[in-house]
Amino acid sequence: MAGRLEKCSSLMGFALLCLKMVTSSKTAPEIPTIDQAYSKLSNSITVEWTAVPGATSYLLTAEDGDTVIETMVASSPGTVTGLKAATLYRITIRSISASGQSQASSPKQAKTVLAAPVLEVGSPSPDSILVRWDAVYMAIGFSVSVMRANGLGRIWKENTTNTSLTFSSLDAGTLYTIKAYAWNANGVPGDDSTCNQRTSPRAPANVQVLFDSGALKASVSWTPTEGAFNYTVLASSESSQRSCSTALSSCSLSSLQCGTEYLISVSASNDAGSSRSSSAATLKTVACAPGRVTIQEAPPGHLSVAWSNVELGDYYVAFVKSDDGLEVHCNTSLTRCHFLSECGFTYFISVFAYNTAGQSPLGDVFNYTTAPCCPSDISAVLVSSDRVEIAWSPVRGAELYETKAIAGYSVVECNDTAPACTLSALDCDTKYNITVYSFSEIRGSNLSCSSHYITTAPCSPEIKHISKDAFSTINVHWRSTNEGATYTVTAQGKKGLFQCSSTGETCMIGGLPCGSVFSVSAVAETQAGKSLPSYSVPLETVPCCPVGLTAVQVTQSIINVSWTIGTVAQTYVTVLESQMGQSKCHTHQNHCLLGCIACGINYTVALKAISPTGLTADCAYQSYSSSACCPLGVKLYRLGPNGIRIYWQASRGSANYSTDLHGSKGIFTCVPSAGLSFCDVTDIPCGDVYTVMVSPVAETGLKLTFCPKKIYSELRSSDGNKLLEHRTPVGTQNARRIGKAPSAFKGVIHTLYRQGKVKCVLSCREVPDDLCEER
Repeated sequence: MAGRLEKCSSLMGFALLCLKMVTSSKTAPEIPTIDQAYSKLSNSITVEWTAVPGATSYLLTAEDGDTVIETMVASSPGTVTGLKAATLYRITIRSISASGQSQASSPKQAKTVLAAPVLEVGSPSPDSILVRWDAVYMAIGFSVSVMRANGLGRIWKENTTNTSLTFSSLDAGTLYTIKAYAWNANGVPGDDSTCNQRTSPRAPANVQVLFDSGALKASVSWTPTEGAFNYTVLASSESSQRSCSTALSSCSLSSLQCGTEYLISVSASNDAGSSRSSSAATLKTVACAPGRVTIQEAPPGHLSVAWSNVELGDYYVAFVKSDDGLEVHCNTSLTRCHFLSECGFTYFISVFAYNTAGQSPLGDVFNYTTAPCCPSDISAVLVSSDRVEIAWSPVRGAELYETKAIAGYSVVECNDTAPACTLSALDCDTKYNITVYSFSEIRGSNLSCSSHYITTAPCSPEIKHISKDAFSTINVHWRSTNEGATYTVTAQGKKGLFQCSSTGETCMIGGLPCGSVFSVSAVAETQAGKSLPSYSVPLETVPCCPVGLTAVQVTQSIINVSWTIGTVAQTYVTVLESQMGQSKCHTHQNHCLLGCIACGINYTVALKAISPTGLTADCAYQSYSSSACCPLGVKLYRLGPNGIRIYWQASRGSANYSTDLHGSKGIFTCVPSAGLSFCDVTDIPCGDVYTVMVSPVAETGLKLTFCPKKIYSELRSSDGNKLLEHRTPVGTQNARRIGKAPSAFKGVIHTLYRQGKVKCVLSCREVPDDLCEER
């Protein structure tokens, strides 16, 4: 039913195509002609045809009665893929252009070649490879070839109708490439199948065995075999078996048993399998260590060592080594040896058996201790006020040490197995009689040991108080009961360590840096050692004084004193003092404003730095002279048409003055001669407003800028007469009478109020020498 529907659809498509060809017969491409169709692979057919003019591509169609497979190609030849092996297909082709596609070409039949056989290969022996495969559909015969994978050497090729084949006379351990294909009744070969197979290796040769008697280990080596990936060494005996594997040409067999004879063989293997084992080599291990060792001391000073006989033992050697390193031995074929011994020694005894393979493994090591001797090199490792640590060389044969320290009725004991002892809870600055006894369970204590005298370190001093004698000097006082002790006092802080020493009960430390915190402690020292430090006493030095003290006059009565920050200082006190009084400021900043300063007076400036705990450092004393007072009674006189004379009343003390007139048309400066209190300014442009200031000049040449300023203006009236306008400084509350007019004066005084400021204006008609004066 499905086949009929597909056929019906094909007929409809063919009818539509014919209709299209009729309507577009002038533009459709020509029908291509198939030259040949053939198959080289079991899943494809290649088609060759003559190119059609105007065709841009071609549609290949392959039908086997059940399925239809189409492939679009650009040009000849073209290949249809995805086909079934050994199957007959009906091949057609259509040409395609931009105008459409042609009708299908005349069909041509082609059959796909046979499928490739699926190979299964193996190497049953070092010189052969066995190839197996399953039957292939439509195949009547098979062709199989074998060659080295590297392409060298001959090629073995066999044809057969069976499904297996064995290739012999091959090289062992060599990688071969196997290629096989089937052919059909017409002798047409199908797809080929290729795989690689390595032959199994041959058995290793030249096997050599090297035995390590000390480690009970054998090193086995051999000549490498071609194509072997791995080697396995097997050592077998009647009671045990050992093996090892490696990819190299040697291998070690460990943990072999003593007194045993092994047969050793080596086999090689790769991915194809294993070779046969090599010829077995014989290995004879060393004898086992003798057992049942007995030691006797009879009479004293003579040791007798005996042991049991062992298998494979040719002769025996007994070693006796004392703990001072001296060693003696006895070589015998019997089972007993005799040695001399001394008191106070521990002897270590071992017995070995020997044969041609070497020395037996180390058996049990026995020790025998004679009566212990007394320690003779007792030394004090550490001596403190309440503790003494002593040590000595280990005594031969001693298992325990008993130490006693006696001073009067006081007895302190300690028992230890180590050659050292710490006697604690002792009295400071006390002489003790100390004795060390050696002890062993066999011999007991040796009571003939001599004693030694050790004096404990002095007692710790107690600091009673610390007094400060100067800016950087302290006196430390302490209390102690030691005899003949020297005391060292240490002041330690972040800025260093300072010390002083004395045999009395006080000493002085100088040169302590300011602004520092120290921990002060004292230590006593005698020939016996040093005491523990006393309890520390904290000490704080005064804060560091600032540097760069600077005094700057801000106004006539205010001075700003500034300085750098001093170490540890929290607050500062600044004092300005003169015969007229004192000005004082306490602040935590690095500057201070001091007011109520009289001008023209010499002052003394003092600065104190105060720490958070209240320690005060008197830091700086320097003289300062306040500036000269600003002049009073400043008056202006007319000098001709463009000149003004400025008068003032000199302040207290001698001072030089400078007069400045500032206007929009320039700045006019006048410096009077020494001793004069007036100055003339000429060539002043009229019609401008001027600010006039008379200020004293400091010795450094710096003009003071805080004296009061006055504003004056030059005006011209409509009749050509010059008018001088005088405005009082800002802040004047009342208008004052201006000038003292002469008899020729004809003028008007104007009082103006503008924005809270007072402005006085004097208008003069004829004022060649008149005075405009503010009183």
